[in-house]
Amino acid sequence: MEVVGKIIQVLPIQEGVGRNGNPWKLQAYVLETLDQYPRKVHFEVFGEDRIKQNPCELDQLVTVSFDIESREFNGRWYTSIRAWKIQQGDTTQAVAPVAPAQPAPAAAPVAAPTEAPVDPFDASTGEGTSDLPF
Repeated sequence: MEVVGKIIQVLPIQEGVGRNGNPWKLQAYVLETLDQYPRKVHFEVFGEDRIKQNPCELDQLVTVSFDIESREFNGRWYTSIRAWKIQQGDTTQAVAPVAPAQPAPAAAPVAAPTEAPVDPFDASTGEGTSDLPF
């Protein structure tokens, strides 16, 4: 999966040692999408090599390729978004430009209905007369 947006927060690097004795590093970021209604996405880059290969800075435009995984612990579920590749800039704009839209063909005239439309809602009872479940 991929998401495009602007880095709005760079969180501190977390470090530790696993059960097997190997050290690990995790860098987390918060991205804001470029949609009409922007959303914030918290994602992580795990491993020292990946952190070095995918540096991100505040206010940088990026495309993040990631995997989503959920885990259960003590009856609660936790979801993480793990980035495996981060490209600088908005790479979705690199697609070939779209040809300008052609004007729609003229529609044939529509005949006026001969009967009045039936209202599926009966205002006197407050119930619908259709068989729809909503």
